[in-house]
Amino acid sequence: MADYHYREAKGADASAPLLFVFHGTGGDENQFFELGSQLLAGARIIAPRGDVSEGGALHYFRRTAEGVYDMDDLRQRTAQMKAFVEARIAESTPSAVIGLGYSNGANMLASVQFAAPALFDASVLMHPLIPFAPPEADFAGHQVLITAGQHDPICPAPASQALADYFRAQGAQMSLYWHAGGHELRQEELRETRTFLAPFAR
Repeated sequence: MADYHYREAKGADASAPLLFVFHGTGGDENQFFELGSQLLAGARIIAPRGDVSEGGALHYFRRTAEGVYDMDDLRQRTAQMKAFVEARIAESTPSAVIGLGYSNGANMLASVQFAAPALFDASVLMHPLIPFAPPEADFAGHQVLITAGQHDPICPAPASQALADYFRAQGAQMSLYWHAGGHELRQEELRETRTFLAPFAR
């Protein structure tokens, strides 16, 4: 099992919800670490650092060009991240396991969900881009929130809609929130995320 460098905040107790936060391109384990605690108070927070460098910017998997993924590398690193998540889950008895990722981190989170649909009870995918057809999977009983920009030049709106349609077709309780901007994170989508996560708070 590969070991990631990561930051951790202890939960309120052993059964506290477990929130994994995945940074965007060029970020690191600090990007959403404090935000995680603000969005879901009392949760145990795990923030892994991507271990692929592209021009000095950290990613979770290799790309051959903008929006073009090295699929062999993605499969390998998806298995690596799945093992990491499973190991962290085994360290406590969380009431819920939740993932939150932005951009490259959202893509990594989504790929892990495709490989292991039962791993996360809920996920927040902020500005994801999945430029391939995801596999058939059973997401019944799982909750997914996608937040996206209507004019995002990196993650085009049709791709965000297609991913939302996929999760809905696979049985997920699917919510899609749009803002009028581009690839930037906006306060209104963070408010939407907080509302989405509120039922998991202890």
